[in-house]
Amino acid sequence: MHPEIMRELNAQRSRDLQEQAHRAGLARTASRALRALRRSARAAEAEFVVPAVPDYVDGSFRTAGDEAASAVQGHVPAARRAA
Repeated sequence: MHPEIMRELNAQRSRDLQEQAHRAGLARTASRALRALRRSARAAEAEFVVPAVPDYVDGSFRTAGDEAASAVQGHVPAARRAA
């Protein structure tokens, strides 16, 4: 094979390998960035605190005294009308 053709084939192969390595590096960078986003999203979810949901329509919460009173009266507190 002619030395110039051989040199050109080697140069082309080298460029192809460099391009492949560059694409692999970009893929690793993108993967790391996505992994970091998922980690930060999980951290943000871990910090989220669910607000307390009231037990009754008027916005009040059930207490130990309410449970004892409803057991004595025999009806469900939610069945009452809101004030």
